[in-house]
Amino acid sequence: MVGRQELQEIDEHLPDKDIAREFYAKYEPKEVLGRGVSSVVRLCVEKETGKEFAAKIIDISNDDGNNTVSLHQASQREISILRLVAGHHYIIQLYDVFESSTYYHLVFELCKNGELFDYLTNVVTLSEKRTKSIMKQLFEAVEYLHQKNVVHRDLKPENILLDDNFDIKVTDFGFARVIQNDERLSDLCGTPGYLAPELLRASMYENADGYGKEVDLWACGVIMYTLLVGFPPFWHRKQMIMLRNIMEGKYEFCSPEWDDITEEAKDLIRKLLVIDPMKRLSASDALKHPFFKSVKALKTHFNARKTFKLAIVCVRALIKIKRFKFVAEILCMDTIRTKPYKIKIIRKMIDGCAFRVYHHWVKHGDVQNRAALFENRPKMELKLAFQANQNDGH
Repeated sequence: MVGRQELQEIDEHLPDKDIAREFYAKYEPKEVLGRGVSSVVRLCVEKETGKEFAAKIIDISNDDGNNTVSLHQASQREISILRLVAGHHYIIQLYDVFESSTYYHLVFELCKNGELFDYLTNVVTLSEKRTKSIMKQLFEAVEYLHQKNVVHRDLKPENILLDDNFDIKVTDFGFARVIQNDERLSDLCGTPGYLAPELLRASMYENADGYGKEVDLWACGVIMYTLLVGFPPFWHRKQMIMLRNIMEGKYEFCSPEWDDITEEAKDLIRKLLVIDPMKRLSASDALKHPFFKSVKALKTHFNARKTFKLAIVCVRALIKIKRFKFVAEILCMDTIRTKPYKIKIIRKMIDGCAFRVYHHWVKHGDVQNRAALFENRPKMELKLAFQANQNDGH
């Protein structure tokens, strides 16, 4: 039985049934899954089949007529791009679109495991094996987008959903654009911690060359770094210092977090976080990197007979090993007392407890946010702030 409060939650901000008659005829809206500045995402159920979807309801009505036109154009552009890139397994699928004078209803596949960001907040860091799987899927999605001449411009863990099988789905194409190979963009958009150096330069300097698809690969490098250690490479409490770090490509594989990460993983990140976009790996090149070799070998060179023989050898070896006593690794009490963070299992425990206690603070705080500030800054404000910061340094 649905309670009064739940009914109020369901009815809140829902378009009038006369306005969205076609949507209501086919779908039953349920609870809110998420909110944006001008949109609400709701669970909805297809009446004929009972299948669940996610409906993004965009309110394009506004007292400011210019803003209404802008929202309408942005919605049409996003729908056009979603249809252009439809059919890829790692990109969110758009199933239905309903348009009225004041609302758009976009019906997407439902990803019940939520955002990659929330998943990472729960587990703190990912193993290299899990990171390989996620990054391989992400590079395949980006490769497909770029083949379609689409640049996403806002890749980040919040815009990557996880389906029932924990496969990724790239979503939120609000900043995406279709560009030609030689076309360069100059407008500032995206999330500060994931912005590429050339994007920042294009937004700050009139004579800058602009930017292209390469900005998505920079964002992939930031995402991969974050998955492995739980925090982004360029974050700083002062946003201008963070932006300067990005423009200088200044980051570290700091100890002890990176002590257990392989050189192949670090090398791939280095080749993605390259200041010169022309020297940065493409998505196709990234998929050929040695970091992914073990994944490919596992999927494309499986030999049942050889694997069975190897299993027999392993069992025999285990039987022999049982004859010996295992001696646990001795941990120095002084290290545990003075430098507990150097020990991987203790480090994971500390971080896990911290994120479980403060996960709401990490997700929603304006300053205390793992991935810096999740906001878009006006072009002139960012430019003036950066110039002021440079003048202060002289």
